[in-house]
This record gives sequence, structure tokens and C-alpha cells, in this order.
Amino acid sequence: MSASATSASAGSSAALPGTPPSPDLPASATAIAWTEKLISFDTTSRLPNLGLIETVRDYLRSAGLDATLTYDETGQWANLFATVPAHDGTTHGGIVLSGHTDVVPVEGQQWDSDPFVARIDDGKLYGRGSCDMKGFIGTALALLPQMQSAKLAKPIHFALSFDEEVGCAGAPLLLADLQKRGLRPEGCIVGEPTSMRPIVAHKGINAYRCCVRGHAAHSSLTPQGLNAIEYAARLICHIRDVAQRYRSHGPFDTLYDVPFTTAQTSTITGGNAINTVPAHCEFQFEFRNLPTMDPQAILAQIETYARDTLLPQMRREHPDAAIEISEIAAAPGLDASEQAAITQLVRALTADQAKRKVAYGTEAGLFQRAGIPTVVCGPGNIEQAHKPNEFVSLEQLGASESFIHKLITSLEVHAHV
Repeated sequence: MSASATSASAGSSAALPGTPPSPDLPASATAIAWTEKLISFDTTSRLPNLGLIETVRDYLRSAGLDATLTYDETGQWANLFATVPAHDGTTHGGIVLSGHTDVVPVEGQQWDSDPFVARIDDGKLYGRGSCDMKGFIGTALALLPQMQSAKLAKPIHFALSFDEEVGCAGAPLLLADLQKRGLRPEGCIVGEPTSMRPIVAHKGINAYRCCVRGHAAHSSLTPQGLNAIEYAARLICHIRDVAQRYRSHGPFDTLYDVPFTTAQTSTITGGNAINTVPAHCEFQFEFRNLPTMDPQAILAQIETYARDTLLPQMRREHPDAAIEISEIAAAPGLDASEQAAITQLVRALTADQAKRKVAYGTEAGLFQRAGIPTVVCGPGNIEQAHKPNEFVSLEQLGASESFIHKLITSLEVHAHV
């Protein structure tokens, strides 16, 4: 922890937990300490997140709350869901505060300090995940005492997930468990970095792996082989053509910075020697669809071309030719209703009525698909996410605390926003 917060370890009563930030300070010592603590766990997606999850679980237990963990198949990664009940003990309904615990890698980036040791300088808290999105989780945990002392008419839930950065792999397990237990929150706030402005829509993301199988031959005998790279290239060009049609003809939504569905090929490998007809080529591609579009219909254009156009040509050259497309990851887009209670609540709490949509993806679409109306709103600027020297300003942490404080107040018995 930095010197500015060493006197306020996570959960320390000396830091006045549960109180809104002082007007003289941009963020409370407890919120800073929690954010620093969370950053200290290297939760790069390839690494287990149990250290962080169990630390939060133990903190919640110390406050008298039960936390449910849902694990991946290896048992090394887990989601956490916990509820601060309403004053009458009700755990149904209420609002979810949701955040992912994983972060992107730091390899190959030039950092000015250890990415997993938080550093405060010039009103900014630096560290991997500070912006995306441990700052939001930290401020929410800092306000747990206030949640528990308030006379809540509705419960407040914590939802922490794993592997959001690699295709939202964790949240579906958490949501399936909620459905199994019959829990149906009324709304969800995903605290991705939005500079504390409501985001009501974002694109879906769909990532795929394509394996093209040809037949090897000496390059002097090319007619006896089947060049997998060349046919992969034709399919890649088709994906480019699909993307170009959306760019030229829409549909369009001008509230997005990129107002149309996009597609691209991102990685490719194939072949083993310059004098050998390559028998194998593999590439990865993705598309990011407007939430009003069916991603399966987009994929069908690519699969149909591969199956009906390329594959017959390939098998005339060699009968064992194949093209296999498999899903790597998929997360649905978000398209929140302006009439939804959670949308109106977040707009009221932020005093922000502007309608904003973003091209990047979050777990919000998964919550919406599970029947939980959702809005994205959290501290920090997405421009800082994934970069070296990632930071969240203390001012933004303070704004997040103030927002959650207002949320708690709005959920109290007889409270009005």
C-alpha cells in the first residue's frame, strides 16, 4: 500500500468505513485501501483468482454475510455472490453491484513501477486493474458497513466474476447458480470504467477459431497437394467482405463511436517449410455486432461460404479437405430499456440523461439475457484500461463512493431519489 493509505488497511474501522468521502478528500482511505489490496493480487486471466475471492469472502464473513462461490471445472477460479439483506431479511429482488476480478497481462508493456503494487501520484492511483475494474469493487466493499447500517427496503448484492477478459467465461456460471437458487435481482450495475456516466448499450463480441485442413506435398508437385493457407486466405477475404458490407450498408446506430457491426481476422498460423504445400492453417476471427443484430445470422454468412463455396472446390483437389469453425468466446450485447427501473435509477443518481453506447463489451449483456435489467456505470476512463501505467483518479474513486452512497440512501425505507 502507498504511504497515503497505510494507516487504513482494508476493513479498518479507523478509516471510518461506510461514510461518504469528505468534501476535502476525493476518496476515502478505506476505498483507497481496498483498491490497493485488490490490485496486489495478480489476477491476470491465466492465473487463478482464489486469493482475491477468498479474501473478499472472509471479509464478508467477518461482517456476518454468507458468500456463495461458483467454481470453474478445475476449482482454481471462482465467482462470488453475496447479499446484504433488506431490513426485514429479504434477499430477493434488489440491486446487484457487479465487477470482474481478472485483469489483462502486463508482459511487453513498459510500466514505471510494479503493476501489482498500487502507487498514488498526483491524484491518480496506478496499478493493473485500478481502472478495469478493481476501483469499483474497492469502493463497493468500502461501503459495506453503510449498507448494513441502513434500513434497506431492498437488498444489495455483490457479484464478482472471473475470466471476463477472455470471453466472459465466469459470469454464466454465477448467473446459472442464481437461477438454480431462485434469486432474481431487479437490476444490476456493472461498474466498468465509464467516468461514472451511464452506458445503456454496447456491442456483442463473438470470437472463433477456424482450422483449414489441406494436404501436404513437395512444392515442386503442387498439383498433388492442397494448399490450406490459400483457402484460409480466401475465407479471410470473405470475412473482410462481410465486414465491408456492414460498414457500407449498415444497419447503423450513430450513438456508437463505430456505428456499425465490425469483423476482423486477428491471428493466423500455418505451414512448416517454404518448399512444402501447407496441409494446415489456423486463424482466429471476431465480430462485434450491434445488439439489435443476431450474431448467428452473421456467423451463418461465413459458414455458408466455407461450406457451399470453398469446401466443394477443396474436395475436388483432395477428398479429406476440411474447414472447421469453433467458438472461442461469445458475450451478448447490451440494449437497456430507458423505461427500466434500473436505468431510471442510475440516471437519477448520476443526474445524467444523455444516451451513450459503446463498442467494447462487458458482462452486462449476460445479466440482461438472464432477465436482470442492467446498466454500465463505474469509475475511471476506458482509455486507461489495458495500458501500461493504468490508473484511476482519486476523484473518480470518490465519485464512485458518492454514487454508491446515494444508491444505498435511495434503497432505504421511504427513501426517494
